[in-house]
Amino acid sequence: GRYGRRLNVWDWSSHRYVQAIDVGEDSAPLEIRFLHDPDASEGFVGCTISSAIHRFYKTQNGDWAAEKVIQVPSKKVQGWLLPEMPGFITDILISMDDRFLYFSNWMHGDVRQYDISDTREPKLVGQVFLGGSVTKGGPVTVCEDEELQSQPDPFVIQGKKVAGGPQMLQLSLDGKRLYVTTSLYSAWDRQFYPDLIRDGAVMLQLDVDTERGGLRVNPKFLVDFGKEPRGPCLAHEMRYPG
Repeated sequence: GRYGRRLNVWDWSSHRYVQAIDVGEDSAPLEIRFLHDPDASEGFVGCTISSAIHRFYKTQNGDWAAEKVIQVPSKKVQGWLLPEMPGFITDILISMDDRFLYFSNWMHGDVRQYDISDTREPKLVGQVFLGGSVTKGGPVTVCEDEELQSQPDPFVIQGKKVAGGPQMLQLSLDGKRLYVTTSLYSAWDRQFYPDLIRDGAVMLQLDVDTERGGLRVNPKFLVDFGKEPRGPCLAHEMRYPG
């Protein structure tokens, strides 16, 4: 009971609390995203602690329900706060055409792209590592990993080793450029990524394959918030005009 576990449904017109949807103890549901199709009564929510994505939808009876459609497995580790490290999903978004779902694993250090043409069966089509807590040469040793054969290399761009992990996301309207920042919340930054406080956050750009799926870092794009005139900054939200 330390973290939230429910999605709360409200009726906007009457301001009435309608229903709670339970997505699991200590799941910590965070970001909620509806499909853009105005006729679609469904969407996805990212659960931070449980590192799961749930699809929520309106049923034929008129109420709401949810089902887990993606689970990021935890990694068994040494040298970290707990013996198992969750992916720690902190941001999700859906492309304007409702074809792709993106989310960031702030602890594991990867951004993922899923094809959601079938919203009940998302398919992983793109993944890139941009730092995180399980990179080679760091204090954490991965003892058991269901997904990777070895720990990823530290992420370096234009000679800068990036501190922290991928966090907030923003997608261009044409769906071809995915922007990423690395700061979550200063207290948690300080606890999990102290180098982020010292070096500042960054903004990165990923090139997106909108035909077949796929993500690739743009090596020419780096906004370094560690070089601000009054000292390092922790970049978070990004927004397009309009």
